[in-house]
Amino acid sequence: MKTVSQILQSKPNQQVYRIAPTAPVLEAVKLMAQHGIGAVLVMDGEQIVGIMSERDYARKVVLLGRSSSDTPVRDIMSANVMYVRPDQTNEDCMVLITENRLRHLPVLDQGKLVGMISIGDLVKDIISEQQFVIQQLQHYISGER
Repeated sequence: MKTVSQILQSKPNQQVYRIAPTAPVLEAVKLMAQHGIGAVLVMDGEQIVGIMSERDYARKVVLLGRSSSDTPVRDIMSANVMYVRPDQTNEDCMVLITENRLRHLPVLDQGKLVGMISIGDLVKDIISEQQFVIQQLQHYISGER
């Protein structure tokens, strides 16, 4: 089982995109589109105050007929941000994501932001682990014959 730290190291882009709570939602949506990501951390200086996802945008702006240009991120962000530590396992993360219906988890090391992982990162990692186990079992079985 891999740790969050190992998963972060395997990511090609470890950049964590952030936005201020006072920024217009349109700016956050453009940032997500530009970088092909599904969420941005909402930060006041170095403090995480929320997370804004495509889901927040769809449900709290589009469906309510609000203006992306006039609505600040703080009005639609999810303020209760769950996070993980670098030493936690991919299994720990999957439990958190599944039980809380999340798609993104910031990674904090002693209170400092060091990265972000998504459900896609976790699924990719778990599939890779399973493929390795399958290969090892196939090798073992073929060696027995």
